[in-house]
Amino acid sequence: MTNLKPSDKALVPFVSVDKMMKLIHHIGVEDMLRGLAEYIEADFKRWELFDKTPRVASHSEKGVIELMPTSDGDVYGFKYVNGHPDNTKDGFQTVTAFGLLANVDNGYPVLLTEMTILTALRTAATSAVVARLLAPKGAHVMAMIGNGAQSEFQSLAMKAICGVDEVRLYDIDRAATAKCAGNLAGHGIKVVECDTAEDAILGAQIITTCTADKQYATILTDNMVGSGVHINAIGGDCPGKTELAPAILHRSDIFVEFPEQTRIEGEIQQLEADHEVTEIWQVLTGQAEGRRTAEQITLFDSVGFAIEDFSALRYVRDQIAETGLFQPLDLLADPDDPRDLFGMLQRAG
Repeated sequence: MTNLKPSDKALVPFVSVDKMMKLIHHIGVEDMLRGLAEYIEADFKRWELFDKTPRVASHSEKGVIELMPTSDGDVYGFKYVNGHPDNTKDGFQTVTAFGLLANVDNGYPVLLTEMTILTALRTAATSAVVARLLAPKGAHVMAMIGNGAQSEFQSLAMKAICGVDEVRLYDIDRAATAKCAGNLAGHGIKVVECDTAEDAILGAQIITTCTADKQYATILTDNMVGSGVHINAIGGDCPGKTELAPAILHRSDIFVEFPEQTRIEGEIQQLEADHEVTEIWQVLTGQAEGRRTAEQITLFDSVGFAIEDFSALRYVRDQIAETGLFQPLDLLADPDDPRDLFGMLQRAG
């Protein structure tokens, strides 16, 4: 068989898990979170340019597999992601993902990358962008309820972007809390391991819920939430999966990414379809108010949206151009004559 060397047009920059980890260490976790936050905020401010659709989901009893596409007219991006809450019992990740960025003009991919780690980073960066808008002035303590794979990223994003200097941890699995506390050691943030969710929220101005069970759960009951807090609810992200008592929703001003998706997947799936919500992009562009009073309860009902992944993909594309932390992947057939694909195949024989 003839070994045909691929042309430059055939090669797509590929960021493996190894290269992604090297990139994060090269930049620094907190600096990367800040960089992602800048890209996310910039894209939210041009929200109206993007194609927007609820993610394309295939649900099963065990979990969900989704595609999350969007385009700003010049660049197209999508993410493949799964969510399988019981995976850890068999030694698998609850969430895995990869993503692609392509030029709209010719359809050619310009980036293929792992997004399991990148999704954790962009989710945390998005949470912190919103908390910076909505949390009470001077907020510096966060309760982190659910200490799984997202918890360290959330804690460090709130530190790097919002100035949080204390995180209070709780999980029904004490080993998860110990894991999170150990991983955060040496990162310049005070960590308090708590025995109950009630203990975790004592003195917290920001409450983050991030649990994995695919069910209508009540992680926060109404009597646990006092006035003036900001709730960062990121665990409810598919139909039939929620974390908050409905009474909390009725007491809160609710902020969302894309209402059409959040009403299907978020906490507000528990409410009437016309319940009032505010879109985050409107707050960022000054078209809507965020926090108005010190007593107000603000709730970010976050389910993750394709534009956030698009921002993360843009960020990685720009960073690898500077660092070279990628490998060229022979992904696209590129015959000498674009009309002679079969001829290229024959010459390889």
